[in-house]
Amino acid sequence: MGAVVAVIGGGYGGAAVAKALDAETDVVLIEPKDAFVHSAGALRALVRPDWAGNMFFPYDRLLRRGTVVRERAVSVDPGGVTLASGGRVDADFVVLASGSGYPFPAKMDSDSSDEGLARLRAAHDELAGAQRVLIAGAGPVGLELAGEIKAVWPDKHVVIVDPAERLVEGFMPELREELHRQLDALGVELRLGTALAEQPPVEPGRAKTFDVATTGGAITADIWFRCYGVRTNADYLADGRVAVRTPQGRVRVTETLNVEGHDRVYAIGDVTDLAEAKMAANAMKHAEVVAQNIIAQARGERPTAVYRPSPVPAILLPLGPNGGVGQAPSPDGPSLLPAEVISEYKGRELLVGRFAELFGTA
Repeated sequence: MGAVVAVIGGGYGGAAVAKALDAETDVVLIEPKDAFVHSAGALRALVRPDWAGNMFFPYDRLLRRGTVVRERAVSVDPGGVTLASGGRVDADFVVLASGSGYPFPAKMDSDSSDEGLARLRAAHDELAGAQRVLIAGAGPVGLELAGEIKAVWPDKHVVIVDPAERLVEGFMPELREELHRQLDALGVELRLGTALAEQPPVEPGRAKTFDVATTGGAITADIWFRCYGVRTNADYLADGRVAVRTPQGRVRVTETLNVEGHDRVYAIGDVTDLAEAKMAANAMKHAEVVAQNIIAQARGERPTAVYRPSPVPAILLPLGPNGGVGQAPSPDGPSLLPAEVISEYKGRELLVGRFAELFGTA
């Protein structure tokens, strides 16, 4: 029997590391959802329910040798994982890959793909009948949602509010200028330096006309969406048996992506305290490093793969299937990616083909 690896969480990083380890170790993937959720497709699924099925991938073909346990982890220690049912997975290696939560519709709030689809369709019907849309939060999610809404309903009035004075801080000024230009062309109203003075009097994603006070005057809307508020999914670390979490709920890792103080416990993705954006692409790069290190250790070798965050932040930010902007590292520093490149690489298909391959559904 090979080394047993318990992977907590079957999101972008967890699914990738489990797949990469499957041939050489005995992988147990612990994940409460009945299917992988390709969250990058969630906003398109909201505006195009006919497309929504593309964002769910069953786990049954991900692993050939390993097993998927549909459970929630409640505690972890260097020798394994305790499950909500009271069961336990003893393991030689543990990978923390539990990701983060985010308000619906950017991430699903149910473990059932059928419930997720039903919730998306219901929210679509509410949105379809609303003429004035308020988006709270002008980060990548809020901007992408505005682009998706405008691609399907160009005549809806979309207003985005955010207390920040500038869009996507930390990226090159040309990217910001191009974003402003495209949002103007779409007719999206952007109110930066503006905070909601109170919660709107209706829950997000429900159509009902309301007025809400902001620091820049009242806004009348027929529906609103919350596009801020990431929370790390790591309650199973609360007992401190493998790590003391940072104030953001994350764990500190070494350059080999070991949890500090443990040579057989690793962490990848949003749960890591790495100084970089919490993005699927980064989680999947972490997965490669951790898989190499665990395979080396399982063979009795020294783990030598290291991960260093890129000094140049990268982003692919679609605004609907044909718009958007991006930034990528190049030998001369950051380079601006135009709408055509974003559309070709991400906007049109939202990388669905790549995940169909990973999950064996292609």
